[in-house]
Formats: sequence, structure tokens, C-alpha cells
Amino acid sequence: MFDGFSLRCRDVGEANLRVRTGGAGPPVLLLHGHPRTHTTWHRVAPLLAADHTVVCPDLRGYGESSKPGDYSKRAMARDFVNLMRGLGHEEFAVVGHDRGAAAAIRLALDHPDRVTHLAVLDGLPIGAHLSRCDARFAQAWYHWFFLARQELAAAMINENPGLWYGGRHHDTPLAMGVENWADFQRAIHDPETVLAMCGDYRAGLEVDRHHDDEDRAAGRRITCPVLALWSAKDDLGDLYGDLPAIWAEWADDVRVRSLDCGHHMAEEAPVELVRELRELF
Repeated sequence: MFDGFSLRCRDVGEANLRVRTGGAGPPVLLLHGHPRTHTTWHRVAPLLAADHTVVCPDLRGYGESSKPGDYSKRAMARDFVNLMRGLGHEEFAVVGHDRGAAAAIRLALDHPDRVTHLAVLDGLPIGAHLSRCDARFAQAWYHWFFLARQELAAAMINENPGLWYGGRHHDTPLAMGVENWADFQRAIHDPETVLAMCGDYRAGLEVDRHHDDEDRAAGRRITCPVLALWSAKDDLGDLYGDLPAIWAEWADDVRVRSLDCGHHMAEEAPVELVRELRELF
């Protein structure tokens, strides 16, 4: 897994991030989603590394990165700017999936001078989600509100992590890759990591939503080219009938596409995903 890549822990100021790096060329930052770690990119990163410098961190709170307590996407964005600067990259492309997509969007909004291209995989701005929240959203994505009860949710999940996280997206060693699955298992069976991942959702309903609303009120938009990919076999497209119209409220240059796969597209459709990313870059 990640042949030719290096793995180390990097101090980014407010947090210490476990980071995998490899390849050469224009830099691209890959941000995983919940409840994965950076190893979710193990089928994508080597393909991109043929012509890009690829950087894959565990988000703060996730995997083996530190758990500083502040899980706002603004804090995560600062982590990534400091990480990439420390690696010698003042400007870079960003790809974010799921909760990593929320962090990637915040990075593009807070640091437009840093982000050259943005790819959002199965995600929207948190404010766009919550402003459209209805009974269908609450039924399909009830976990947003459960996990946001951070201490209670973590206490319940930690009683039986396999019950909560097992099998929701065909999460098997064969589907995920044996080493990726093992890293995922270590993460979900670490009580501190589970508490931190719940903190990510708590921040989403509180400070992250506030930051998105501030940007909308001030007319701040994403100015770099954006690729918004959604999984045809997941439910994002079912919840929102007109994804291009939603994205038009947030960004100037957006292309919206779907991939014929489930939610974890980096694991399920890596070749198709890399093709789309190369077209964006």
C-alpha cells in the first residue's frame, strides 16, 4: 500500500498530523471523510503520483493525528495551509471527500490564494445542507444529529464500534483493501478517535454552519475551478434534485458530475475518479 510514499507525523502548529507523501509534480492534497483515515486513498494516490506530488493527511481528530479538541473546518484549514507550506507548497489543488469535503470547501473559502483547484466528492457546504434540512434529510442523515451529541454518541458507539460502523457501506477487507481496512478498524476501536470524530459533527452543526452563513451573507464565493462529484449509488443526488443550482450559489466555476459507484468512490472507482481529477487539474 502506497508503494514509494513516505509516512511521518508533522507538527502543523495546533495539531500533529499523520501524513503520507509521494510523487513529483504539481501538489495535490487529498482529504478523507468519516470514519476513514488517509489510507482510503491507497488506490488513488499512486495513480496521481505519476505526475503530481500527493499529500494525504489524517484530519485532526481522525486516525493517528492528534485530538486538540477544536474540530471546526476553519481550524482544519489552518492545519492544511501550515502542512503544505512546511512541505514547500504555497499553492496546491485540494480533493475532499465527505467530511474532508467540508474541510476542503472551508480551505478554499478562507485561503483562496492557496487553492488552485477544488474537487468535492459527495459533499456540499455544510450551510447548504442545513439550510435545506427537512424530514427526508433528517431520516436519511440522522447520524449528523446523533454524532453531534458528542459525549453521548461516543459513549454509545464505544460500547460496540463494530455495530455502529460495520457493514454500512460494504466495509470489508476485500472491498476496502486489507491494509486500509485494518487502519480503519484501529481508528474506530480507539475511544479517543471516536470522541473526536463525533466532535467533527458537533462543530458542523455549530461553528461550521455559522462560518458558512457568514460567507453567504458577505457574498464570499469559491473562486478557483471546482469539480463536484457525487456517487450515483449513494443518496446525495436523491436528497437534492438540482446540485448544479446549489453549487452556483457558492462558486463561480463549477462542473457537476456523477460516478457510477457507492459513497466511497476512492475505494470503489479509483480509475474513473483519477480521470476526472486529471481533467480538472
